[in-house]
Amino acid sequence: MNTITSDIKITKTKATKIHDVDFDNLNFGKTFSDHMLVCNYKNGQWQSPEIVPYQPIVLDPSAKIFHYGQSVFEGMKAYKDSDNNIFLFRPLENFKRLNISSKRLAIPELPEDYFMEGLKTLLRIDADWIPTKEGSSLYIRPFIFASGQGFHASPADEYKFIICCAPSGSYFSGKVKVLIEETYSRSANGGVGYAKTGGNYAGQFYPTQLAVEKGYQQVIWTDDTNHEYIEEAGAMNIFIRINDTLITGPTSDRILDGITRKSIIELAKAKGIHVEVRKITVNEVIEAAKNGTLKEMFGAGTAAVISPISGFGYKGHDYDLPELEDTYAAFLKKHITDIQTNKSEDPFGWRVKA
Repeated sequence: MNTITSDIKITKTKATKIHDVDFDNLNFGKTFSDHMLVCNYKNGQWQSPEIVPYQPIVLDPSAKIFHYGQSVFEGMKAYKDSDNNIFLFRPLENFKRLNISSKRLAIPELPEDYFMEGLKTLLRIDADWIPTKEGSSLYIRPFIFASGQGFHASPADEYKFIICCAPSGSYFSGKVKVLIEETYSRSANGGVGYAKTGGNYAGQFYPTQLAVEKGYQQVIWTDDTNHEYIEEAGAMNIFIRINDTLITGPTSDRILDGITRKSIIELAKAKGIHVEVRKITVNEVIEAAKNGTLKEMFGAGTAAVISPISGFGYKGHDYDLPELEDTYAAFLKKHITDIQTNKSEDPFGWRVKA
């Protein structure tokens, strides 16, 4: 197994861009920090990672990423506490999932220390880019793609692993209205739905555009067979509260094993909230909406943490969710973000100092 036996080679930028950034008005994922980590796979092994100034990538037109879509990625965040300490949230889970996704797409798995030590080194170099405004963070995008050349339909022989960072404000503001999908599918049994790969997201864009044209912001994905079961919310896992029970679907070939999802499940149970991980049908949700037992629906993911859903559409009918003073969504989001930003104790061991 490859290991980092010496310090990562670092080439610093000659001129920082940080003074041109308005940290009080950050859009999500639009501004990028000064440096990035780059590591190449060739000759059958991962080479030594380097940190270089943020810059364009030069690729041959025959690079297999363009033709056969071998790419995987992760989404993470870094935070600063009041003493300027830098923290990550469950980073080993991201590393493990990156390799799970890589394996499914026939991409060579990455050594753990390349990921962890490379990431921590990058964060220390670009520490000033981590915003401290409430609700803001440094969004981190690790990704791997096929850089090897050729038109033959086969796995590439060369790959690039890169980590880029983007200081960002809140991902969503306010609640969203969603449309339960009846025609299109996000993924299928035996497919790559559980892998965090670019093609999964590309396939979502068109059905989401159709939903937006009807006045919704996102799509609730259902199973590929009969569109009978609720599966995901846009690019997020979904939670549904019926009475005082919080329900989310089990992970499968079709559903991403979300890190925020598993954190919500563990936190909710620790706080005495009854949680059920089971399949839930569209009809069960409709019936709960009609009889008043449907209290909340929300998406869960790294970017937004928790995104409340205000209502949903299905078969030409709209259903509004009640306006509650004390929601599970707000309660759980506060506890998770307090752990992430070192404002509270971390009984789960999720917070990792960079």
